[in-house]
Amino acid sequence: MIQKSVDFSAPAPSSAPAPASAAAAEAAAPRTYQVRTYGCQMNVHDSERMAGLLEGAGMVALADAGPARVVDAKGEAVPDVVVFNTCAVRENADNKLYGNLGMLAHIKESNPGMQIAVGGCLAQKDRDTIQRRAPWVDVVFGTHNVGALPVLLERARHNADAQLEILESLDVFPSTLPTRRDSVYSGWVSISVGCNNTCTFCIVPSLRGKERDRRPGEILAEIQALVDDGAIEVTLLGQNVNSYGIEFGDRLAFGKLLRACGEIKGLERVRFTSPHPAAFTDDVIAAMAETPNVMPQLHMPLQSGSDKVLRDMRRSYRSAKFLGILDKVRAHMPHAAISTDIIVGFPGETEEDFQATLDVVEKSRFATAFTFQYSKRPGTPAADLPDQLPKEVVQERFLRLTALQDKIAAEENAKQVGRQVEVMVTSGSGRKAAETNRLSGRAQDQRLVHFSVPEGAQAPRPGDLVTVTVTEAAAFHLIADPASAADYQLRRSRAGDAWDLAQADSCGVPTPAGAGGVRPAVNLGMPTLPVRSA
Repeated sequence: MIQKSVDFSAPAPSSAPAPASAAAAEAAAPRTYQVRTYGCQMNVHDSERMAGLLEGAGMVALADAGPARVVDAKGEAVPDVVVFNTCAVRENADNKLYGNLGMLAHIKESNPGMQIAVGGCLAQKDRDTIQRRAPWVDVVFGTHNVGALPVLLERARHNADAQLEILESLDVFPSTLPTRRDSVYSGWVSISVGCNNTCTFCIVPSLRGKERDRRPGEILAEIQALVDDGAIEVTLLGQNVNSYGIEFGDRLAFGKLLRACGEIKGLERVRFTSPHPAAFTDDVIAAMAETPNVMPQLHMPLQSGSDKVLRDMRRSYRSAKFLGILDKVRAHMPHAAISTDIIVGFPGETEEDFQATLDVVEKSRFATAFTFQYSKRPGTPAADLPDQLPKEVVQERFLRLTALQDKIAAEENAKQVGRQVEVMVTSGSGRKAAETNRLSGRAQDQRLVHFSVPEGAQAPRPGDLVTVTVTEAAAFHLIADPASAADYQLRRSRAGDAWDLAQADSCGVPTPAGAGGVRPAVNLGMPTLPVRSA
């Protein structure tokens, strides 16, 4: 079913005509866009698709454009088209969306050519609410029709009418759409969409639909295309990634897919998120351990350590099974880093239930944990459960949990001191990079590493790999400060070459072909990379 509505935003007042020369210049310049993303990795991946669609329609990312036509009260650039890709899982995502829409209202009022679109899970759920609370929004679209975004924007502009289009089932698999990747060295690959589970706290199944799996050949072809384009790392995505294959009747399909990734030449790092403990099988553990480019890292959502709360959540495993999975993973991969998700304050959670969660966290020794205070979401079964906990009780338990997990993370990271790690350099540095002269990257186990480049050593590019020894540790990161160039190894990679080319292209500088038609690395446009003094 398609639900459509029009005329929920009044036509913007017309502005005085610009001089002919200025109007012509503006007409010749491409429209700029910005996609703002809330929520999970699946939304991040969808946002890359939205960006690809908008660029296919002739728009340019705001960050890549010249002087802005529109600025806000602080003088900061505002794009011609703003797209919000929303999340419906947490309450603060709602508040943040409407706050940002409110800040854009007056800017849009004085710039009638500007357009605002809202998509994603919250749009799928609250289509009428968005109409009512933000009538200046031009386009509302859902999770099943991402590909319609450019058409809806053009229709809204042509008709001077706001457009709402929500599909109740997927019209085209998102991975068939064009994409603008955020990173040249790493990429997301969706292997399935939707979810067949019925967790009482989660609204995702009703917004994303039942699980649909891509065929292995399509997935491997997309991965190969990413590798051919310079990527050396991929992350396989699915709402329950390890249940992949159920749709076409192969319950061992996910392990087979991991092994097939190991056959792709040039693919150095494979990750996946998020699996479900109930469907996590021994063949997947074996595939992880036996496939060299599958990283020793696992994100395994716990949600609660209380069997009673797990039953109330309709999570079809118990704490003993969860801990058993971790034991098997560590038996096969002793240095694996395991992360998790935990919800505190689920309706009916007693102090005894909460203590059971603390006990499982203590036994699990997570490298990191994403901890959440339960958020009552309309439309979920848990929202109607009795014994909703007072905010102050949830907050107090949350602080106890995070204090315990921070202590464990610091202890586990301290064990890494003295270990040699291979770090893939990322384009973003830490908040204190200017003070510390350190770059940043991710170890094979996904731990964040801030490292320095010894005096006289060659600085890496994003996508390159460095091997360093961990010298310090904190709860949320590791530090590696090599004493000399002898303690620092740099491996320049195809991904680093791709970064160079992307930087040159973004500056509008043609990169000549070298021997064999391969373009040489060009550093023009690279940020200054700090080098630590001895």
